[in-house]
Amino acid sequence: MGDVERQSAGAQDADHGVVVRVTQRIADVPAEDWDVCATGTNASDSTSIRPPNPFISHAFLKALEDSGSATRESGWLPQHLLYEDGGGRLQACMPCYLKSHSQGEFVFDHGWAEAFMRAGGHYYPKLQASVPFTPVTGPRLLVRAGADRIGCETVLLEAGVTLAQTLDVSSLHLTFMTRDEWELAGRIGYLQRTDQQFHWLNDGYNSFDDFLGALSSRKRKAIRKERRAALSEGIEIEWITGGDLTEAHWDIFFAFYMDTGERKWGTPYLTRECFSLLGETMADELLLVMAKRDGEYIAGALNIIGADTLYGRYWGATEMHDFLHFEVCYYQAIDYAIEHGLARVEAGAQGGHKLARGYLPVETYSAHYIADPGLARAVSDYLARERQAVTEEAALLAEETPYRRDKA
Repeated sequence: MGDVERQSAGAQDADHGVVVRVTQRIADVPAEDWDVCATGTNASDSTSIRPPNPFISHAFLKALEDSGSATRESGWLPQHLLYEDGGGRLQACMPCYLKSHSQGEFVFDHGWAEAFMRAGGHYYPKLQASVPFTPVTGPRLLVRAGADRIGCETVLLEAGVTLAQTLDVSSLHLTFMTRDEWELAGRIGYLQRTDQQFHWLNDGYNSFDDFLGALSSRKRKAIRKERRAALSEGIEIEWITGGDLTEAHWDIFFAFYMDTGERKWGTPYLTRECFSLLGETMADELLLVMAKRDGEYIAGALNIIGADTLYGRYWGATEMHDFLHFEVCYYQAIDYAIEHGLARVEAGAQGGHKLARGYLPVETYSAHYIADPGLARAVSDYLARERQAVTEEAALLAEETPYRRDKA
């Protein structure tokens, strides 16, 4: 591990330098220390704590690293920032990676990279503060409860800039961060970016039919028709979670995952071992929705269960049936969320087609430090226009809501 030193009055005594340590292996950080920060608690029984957002948990990030999914070889070299107090206790941390490309991020900066390279610059490597391959909003500046939250978050943001300067990289990008973190980063001088996803919100529904009752008659009938069609060829749906998950399930689902990945973007990001490691350490937070026909699994979707949210992540199929994707990924997720009292379903990045199925536009946030002044000015100008376009698009989509006017 290395140290990144940066003066920061308010985070420690102004006469002392703040030291943020950098580690290239999350395994070097005790799981309970990381998860206490990820949960925002200082509970004495920290070993029992599971972060409400499972993607920032030690177990999830460690599975990505230990499986070879997020490593130097895959272009995701960990550079996690660790801020400790004088006694060596972890106060705050930030998942961070040194990247040699822009794959697996879902906040696209390829145009920035191409423009900078045409101007003679080197955009890669860069730093990325995120959860690899995961377009899910969550904290990126993880702070133990009882610590000076704003002070610690500021230290991490400033240390990120110092690390970028020390490594002589082009930029640092914090993606899918919370709005509070985004606002703080903007005040410090980071460039601010917005985008949108589509989330389903549980308005206290008691059943799927109860949810349908909130929709306009036309949308309600369309969804019922899609659900009937999806299961019309004798297809059955299974929910598999916890101790019921087996290596056989992971073998089958990995085949689905590889098929989708190879058709969409060439090389899937996660290794087969990653699914096994997640099953070993996070089984109660995993939900496989599997479709079966004539006794054989033909399609499935992996969901991650958070404290109040179901996160849809990966989908695949060996047989194509009309509307089966919508049934397995969207409607079954709503069914599960209602039955288990979850507040929302996040069904991944992009997808305006989700609007007609009850998923509404929600803003997402990222913040960017660009080292080169010329590139920073160009990106800043672009982001101002992009933020306006995102706002205007959200307003237009709000007029297309599938909900009845008294529910919209």
